[in-house]
Amino acid sequence: MHFPKIVQVEQSIDTQHLAEYSATLHSELEAVGLTRSIKKDMRVGITAGSRGIAHIPEVLAIIVDEVKKAGGQPFLFPAMGSHGGATAEGQMAILDALGITETATHAPILATAETKMIGTLDNGEAVYIDKYAAEADGIIVVNRVKPNTDFKDEIESGLMKMMSVGMGKQKGSRMVFWHGREGYHKTLKEVARLILEKTPILLGVGIVENAAGETAAIKAIPPAQIEEEEKKLLRLAKSMEPGIPLRQIHVLVIKEIGKDISGTGMDTNVVGRFWLSGEAFPELPEINRIVVLDLTDRSHGNAVGIGLADFTTRRLFKKTDLYTVYLNALNAGSPETAKLPIVLSDDRTAIWAALNTCGPVAPESAKLAIIRNTMKLNQFHISEALIPEAKRANLKIIDEPQEIEFDLLGNLQVTS
Repeated sequence: MHFPKIVQVEQSIDTQHLAEYSATLHSELEAVGLTRSIKKDMRVGITAGSRGIAHIPEVLAIIVDEVKKAGGQPFLFPAMGSHGGATAEGQMAILDALGITETATHAPILATAETKMIGTLDNGEAVYIDKYAAEADGIIVVNRVKPNTDFKDEIESGLMKMMSVGMGKQKGSRMVFWHGREGYHKTLKEVARLILEKTPILLGVGIVENAAGETAAIKAIPPAQIEEEEKKLLRLAKSMEPGIPLRQIHVLVIKEIGKDISGTGMDTNVVGRFWLSGEAFPELPEINRIVVLDLTDRSHGNAVGIGLADFTTRRLFKKTDLYTVYLNALNAGSPETAKLPIVLSDDRTAIWAALNTCGPVAPESAKLAIIRNTMKLNQFHISEALIPEAKRANLKIIDEPQEIEFDLLGNLQVTS
């Protein structure tokens, strides 16, 4: 097997962040008058999602403590659509893996797969939300605002999606996704607006992260302003979005994918592969083959998004819970994201196969890039063939070209 030599590169990314995110959050909660909106013994449900958001256990704990100070009785509830196999136990396991526990957040976590109908859309479609949330006296919606991996609009992933898809459990999220492109662009917002009208949403807390995954902004938003303020936060998030600044890559090796990294395991805004037709494609890069080596433990077997890859490993396949993957993909109307690529014995074989099927180029001369995941892009590895373009893109070359190393079992020994 022949492989190209590689070098490590570093790119300058936007690292603007909040040095004191907790102080900012306290200030934001005070500015919107959270404590004034809570009456004694008021039961307040706070959303807990499935994404790996920086400091999320601490953020939730601060909100919980503020509710308690005002005399309220806060609780958390999983708001993650059909993730975790659409079961209470599966969703609790996801929260636990993210560090969102009753001990860490100072509040009980009430998990259920049950929902309650809270109204209907103009087209007659029923809208459902989590049973405990529907019975609460108040709801606080907390989520990261970021570009969606499936579609492009003024509202993508954030507070509105958390309400319409996350809080809707399997039944509610399925209704949105069943409408396909219209579901993303229209139904999602209609459902969120109905929830804002019919349920006691107290406020939204939107979080924006920079390209290094650090907290760049936190905004507490009154319910009447959530839609417009989320648009502003999304514009900020898009301005900080990480990427691979190279025009063509023959083979992209992604060391890990996972639900804690992206809704589709790998961020399609980075790799340029969208399963939903008719959506905008990023200009860069053009990738011939994608190899995925592993699945994060926090994904609990949900390897959805693996269908966007061309090759993977037996290691990832063994970690995959097909029931969870298929349920997630079918619920989202995206069977393309659950298709299995070619599964090979180890990292060495998978990368070699990709290099030998990417077109008329010798493997040792191929344009190869190796990244840890689609969130960590400040440092990664490229092959010698990409060095000229990397310099034009102002990437800093850290070391001299070296052979790609594998251990005796064929596992890649490259740290990114």
